[in-house]
Amino acid sequence: MYAQTFSNGPFPPELPPEADSLAAGRAFLKRLRDFTGMAGAALVTRDGRPVERDGDQPPSGFDVELLGPSGLVTVTDDAVARFMMVIPIPGIDPHKPHWLLLWAPQARPVADANLLLARVTELVAHAAMARRRAAEVHRQHLIERASATARIGIWACSLPDETLTWSDGVYDLFELPRGSRIDRAQTLKMYTPESAERMQVLRANAIATLGDFNFDAEIITTTGKRRWMRITATVDGSNGRARKIFGMKQNITEEKLLAEQTRRLAETDTLTGLANRSLFQARLDDLHGVGGGAPIGALLLVDLDRFKSINDEMGHAQGDACLIEAGRRLVGSCPPGTLVARIGGDEFAIVTDLHNAADNQALCASIVQAFGAPFTLAGEPRPIGASVGMAVRGRHDADTLYRNADLALYQAKSAGRGTWRQFIAA
Repeated sequence: MYAQTFSNGPFPPELPPEADSLAAGRAFLKRLRDFTGMAGAALVTRDGRPVERDGDQPPSGFDVELLGPSGLVTVTDDAVARFMMVIPIPGIDPHKPHWLLLWAPQARPVADANLLLARVTELVAHAAMARRRAAEVHRQHLIERASATARIGIWACSLPDETLTWSDGVYDLFELPRGSRIDRAQTLKMYTPESAERMQVLRANAIATLGDFNFDAEIITTTGKRRWMRITATVDGSNGRARKIFGMKQNITEEKLLAEQTRRLAETDTLTGLANRSLFQARLDDLHGVGGGAPIGALLLVDLDRFKSINDEMGHAQGDACLIEAGRRLVGSCPPGTLVARIGGDEFAIVTDLHNAADNQALCASIVQAFGAPFTLAGEPRPIGASVGMAVRGRHDADTLYRNADLALYQAKSAGRGTWRQFIAA
C-alpha cells in the first residue's frame, strides 16, 4: 500500500513567472517531487513536449489526450511510470497552457492516489495564485516606475460614492503622503476656481453620456506650489449607468511654463518688456471683444517729443535707456487691465478696456504730466516730453480706430508737442 508521508511544514512551491523559465521550472519540479516522493516530474506543453524535467526519464508514448482541463490519476503498463498524475497549471496566457506530470514506477491505491492528486492540485493552484500576485506586483512596480519617469499618475473614482483610488504619482503631484486617505471634496479645493468649475462641467457631461474628456487643470499643492496637470478621464458603466470614472493625471507644469515663456517672447518687446506690435495688433483686431477678449474702450498713440536728439547726441545706449524709462512711466500712468505696447522706434500704443470704465481724457493728461519731468540719462537731466492722440471706439473697424488716433496724434504734435488731442468726428 502506498503510504507516502508529506514532509513537515508548509510546502511553498514557486511556479516560474513563465513556464519556459528553465531554471525556475527545474527548481519548482525538484521541490514538488521531493515533497511527494515521486520518481519524476515534468512541465509539458499541449503537444506533450517537456519544457523542463526533474528526476527519472518521462514515460515513453505519452498520450496527449490525458492533457485535459482537470487533474487526473492513471495507471499504465509503462514500467517507468506505472502510476501517473496529470495536473493543469493555471496560466496567465490561455494560449500557452502547461501541465504538470508526476510519475512513479509503483502503482497506488485509488484512495491514496486521489488524496495525493487533491493535495498536489491545491498546492499548484496556490503556487499559481502566488505567481499571479507576484506578476501583478511586478506589473504595478513597472507602471509606477514608468509613470514616475513620465510624471504620470493613475486614478479612479467609483460612482456614486465618489471613493478615490490613486497611484503614487497622483499623491506626489498633489504633494500628499502616499497612501494617505483622500477625499474628493477636499482635493477638489486644491484646484483653482476656474479649473474646478471647468472640470465639474466636463465630468458631469462625461458621466451623463458614459463618455470621456481631457483638459489641463491648475492646482495648488499642499505646500502652496502652483502646478499644471493634464487630466484624461473615461467613464465606465453598464445599462446606461455610470459605475466608475478613471484615467491619468500628468504633471505638465514645465511644459506650461515653457509654452508661456515662448508666448511671452513672441508677444513682448525685448527692450522695454512691454507688449510688442504683434500682440497690440491682435488686441486691436478684437476691437469689439468677439474673439474672447474685452471690448476696447479707447486707443491712445504716444510719440516721444525729443527722442531723436537723444540718439544723435548721446548714442543708442542712452536712447535705449530713454525708451525703457518711457515704458516704465507709461505703465505707471495706466490703470490695471490696460495694454501698453511699443509699436515702433519711439512709438507707443495704449489700449484701454471698456469694462474698466477708464477716464480716457484724464489718462491722456496723466501721461503728458508723467513725461513733463526730465529723464536722467548718463547722469544728466534731459527733457523728453510726449504727445498723445486718443480715439474712442465706435462702431467702426480696427483700422479706422487706429487712423483716428493717428490723426489726433498729428494734431497734438502740430499744437506744439507735450500735449494731447482727442479725435472728434466732423
